[in-house]
Amino acid sequence: MEKFTLEQQFQISGIGAASGLIYKDNSLLIIGDNSSYLYEYNMNSRNLKRHPLLENPSENILKKEKPDFEAITPFGESIYVFGSGSTQKRNKMVQINAADKKIVATNDLTDLYAVLQNSAEIKPEDFNIEGAIYDGKSWYLFNRGNGSSTKNVLFELKGELLTKQITVLSYAYQLPTIKGVQSSFTDGILVENTIYFLATAEDTTSTYEDGDVLGSLIGSIDLKTMKINFTKKISDSHKFEGLTLYKHSKEKIEFLLCEDKDTDTLETDIYKLSLNLDCATII
Repeated sequence: MEKFTLEQQFQISGIGAASGLIYKDNSLLIIGDNSSYLYEYNMNSRNLKRHPLLENPSENILKKEKPDFEAITPFGESIYVFGSGSTQKRNKMVQINAADKKIVATNDLTDLYAVLQNSAEIKPEDFNIEGAIYDGKSWYLFNRGNGSSTKNVLFELKGELLTKQITVLSYAYQLPTIKGVQSSFTDGILVENTIYFLATAEDTTSTYEDGDVLGSLIGSIDLKTMKINFTKKISDSHKFEGLTLYKHSKEKIEFLLCEDKDTDTLETDIYKLSLNLDCATII
């Protein structure tokens, strides 16, 4: 039995540089790192809606100006979208009402991001939040280690995100290399007591400049021990940046993935990754 299968499911026209997604009720909520919209795609009707995340929203925003929305996570009646923090213009968190997709609040995370950088000794130029999880008690934020110091760090934040009464724990990981290049976190989700994550190897030492894509992998972390259970390379060429749960059984788990092609083309490919849980081993 194969450990995984990866299949392209469909292509969505109108979305570029996809960086995160949520699946629910046969619909996808998608963000793109060069856009200030939240996209809502109905998989039955193939209808695409756009919901503004900022005033005067736009697409294909210039790199130096973009909010760089890289992480999205749901909880309860809200959806939270995070800027990467890789420049001063990328420090926003937008809270959205899950029902009508209207903005509830927009917050500046500059101070929080500075705390995270200090706690894990990450230089500002190496800071790059690419994934977020909220379980109602703790927040988990993934720093992508694609800077010069290659620091892949999972932050665990206990308490209210926007107050000073918060406890920060940080866990550093040495992820596998692909073609001699260190892979780095690009997203993560929580399924029961397991964190599943994506990582990509990109031939660059900058959180700002893109490089040649060398492949992507999936892995998991035990929520109790915070240790990696397994990793598995799933592609030699794709830069997967978004991960969401599709179906789950005792034998198999299925995810939907989105790819960031680092182009201005407004097209997004959605893939299905099926993983046999009985075959998952540390590799």
